[in-house]
Amino acid sequence: MKRTVIRAVATLALSAIILTELPIEKVYASDYLPAAGGALAFGDGISVSDIKATLAKSQAHKTAAATHVNIANKAYVASADTELGATGAETTLKAETPASKAVAENNGVAGSAADAAPVAVTTTEGAESSEPKESEQQETDPSATPSMEINIEAGDVAEGEQDLSNTIIAQCNGWVNVRETPSEEAEIVGKLYDKSAGVWLGKEGDWYKIKSGSCIGYVKGEYVVTGEAAIALAEEVGHRTAIVNTTTLKVREQADINSPVLGLVGNEDRLSVLEETDEWCKVSIEEGDGWINKEYVKLLTEFVQAESKEEEEARLRKEEEERRKANAAAQKATKKKGNAVAGSAAVAAYGVSGSGYGSSVANYALQFVGNPYVYGGTSLTNGTDCSGFTMGVYRNFGVSLPHSSGAQRACGYSVGSIANAQPGDIVCYSGHVAIYIGNGMIVHASTAKTGIKVSTAGYRQILDIRRIF
Repeated sequence: MKRTVIRAVATLALSAIILTELPIEKVYASDYLPAAGGALAFGDGISVSDIKATLAKSQAHKTAAATHVNIANKAYVASADTELGATGAETTLKAETPASKAVAENNGVAGSAADAAPVAVTTTEGAESSEPKESEQQETDPSATPSMEINIEAGDVAEGEQDLSNTIIAQCNGWVNVRETPSEEAEIVGKLYDKSAGVWLGKEGDWYKIKSGSCIGYVKGEYVVTGEAAIALAEEVGHRTAIVNTTTLKVREQADINSPVLGLVGNEDRLSVLEETDEWCKVSIEEGDGWINKEYVKLLTEFVQAESKEEEEARLRKEEEERRKANAAAQKATKKKGNAVAGSAAVAAYGVSGSGYGSSVANYALQFVGNPYVYGGTSLTNGTDCSGFTMGVYRNFGVSLPHSSGAQRACGYSVGSIANAQPGDIVCYSGHVAIYIGNGMIVHASTAKTGIKVSTAGYRQILDIRRIF
């Protein structure tokens, strides 16, 4: 009888704890007392502190559920107001927080794994294209440089992959006009370049409404592909890139921290990705193909994007101003230093004729052939790396370039393919730059084994060609 009284008192004490620990309007004793009372009755040794901890954990799960629902609702509302990503792939807003993680774990208290699912906005796949019309298609203008943008990676696909279900890819000669309304008489608002990507927003007759970069408008359906064809083509035209975000990164022969070092790459270097695992990616550098740890790079897939009329006009003005400044700087530098170029076997063999500054740059660079390569170096005589070499050569002509191969890919203006290259142009590769000297040849600071040397421009895949003057 005495033990029964003690148990009854303990049960009443537990009820008092529950009612004082939680707000009265949110406490339901039936949620907690049956299990706790049963444990006490059978003498399982559950202490008051154990029960308080259980109640606290349960309340935390309920708070987690409420917090997750609130975040998910906000994410869904935000997704309706958010603009499309760079290539038009809509961003999946993922309501993943410590709270949502608690909900996903469930533990039989509150919520479920389904509650923690990403909130996504989706659209329908594209339709078939229409009859061709020559008036909307334009040949490539060598001075036109489509912008390079990054497709935002959606949260509802595998890591490192992108949602391309509503992607459009241009297939045309040069570019196709983007018009304000679905009519050949409508105002041209931009250019969608060949193999450039975007997202289609709708279809009106033979026209698709698309968004690519900042350009929104209509294009004729026969000049773009959609659906499965666009997804397949995107794999070909998208360029997977790793941007180094540490001072010096070791490129190893194998995807192993203990593997020998193949070469070194610097901060902001842009490397072409050839293959990927969970932790490593295979990239192309001057010394060959090697592996880098994903922890020290930013991975993205780049597509060429449409360029609005305003963007094109602004770009052309900027390029002309930079060209004017570069020529003025070169004129001042050559007046001060003269155009004399030291004689060397390379100058004799590959010397460029002509009076332009580009030819002078090429001839000046050739005199350093045979000098050493030093990673991080900037001395044209005692040792330099590839971007230090181009930087040092152009410095002689009053032009300042950044000491980074990735950053130099944004200098000057693009001339497109090697067919448009002129002496003095900067030829850009994965993690490497060189100076074009004409006749399909380049001069560059290659590796520690070879130093500064002359090579054929096509010895590796060319990513871009930039003109300074």
